[in-house]
Amino acid sequence: VENVAGNELKLRLTTTAKTFDVGGDVRTIVYGNTDKESISENGLKYFFYDSNVVNADKLNMSAFKSVGQEGCYNMFYDCKSLTTVPELPATTLSDSCYKCMFRGCTSLTQAPELPATTLSDNCYYEMFKGCTTLTTAPELPATTLADNCYGYMFDKCTGLITAPSILPATTLASSCYRSMFGGCTSLTTAPELPATTLVD
Repeated sequence: VENVAGNELKLRLTTTAKTFDVGGDVRTIVYGNTDKESISENGLKYFFYDSNVVNADKLNMSAFKSVGQEGCYNMFYDCKSLTTVPELPATTLSDSCYKCMFRGCTSLTQAPELPATTLSDNCYYEMFKGCTTLTTAPELPATTLADNCYGYMFDKCTGLITAPSILPATTLASSCYRSMFGGCTSLTTAPELPATTLVD
């Protein structure tokens, strides 16, 4: 426990000695109540950073409708043993909210669904960067983009074979697709790109 402020518990698990699974309702684990519908600003930031968590699919985040600024930032960064992840149903995202969330998770084979249709600056930036065993990217239904929102999202995912079938936005934002699939040397098909309003 790094510090406790109000009812916010900022926890960081740094054990590298053993592998472990995680589960439970995030609302009670972190916030101490079951009324919470949003992940706070900086909530869950670095939560499992560089630990040996293996399965996180029983970690219940389904009640969260929104994620605050830098919420879940680096949450599972460099968790090289991670194979399964929680569902991420939130549809209201804030700046940098899922940034680098699974970066460097080299055992991850499947990504969660990402249903948000309106994005914020840097929200998915480097989210799966370096996930070398990820084979399929989730569908990305967002139609309203923001600066750097998909930047480097799947960069260096050398095992990625299948991209989303379409990136449906028709109006782009600055650097929104920058290096999104950079270094994806196994990718066989690219998504449709119907955008008609482009930017620098």
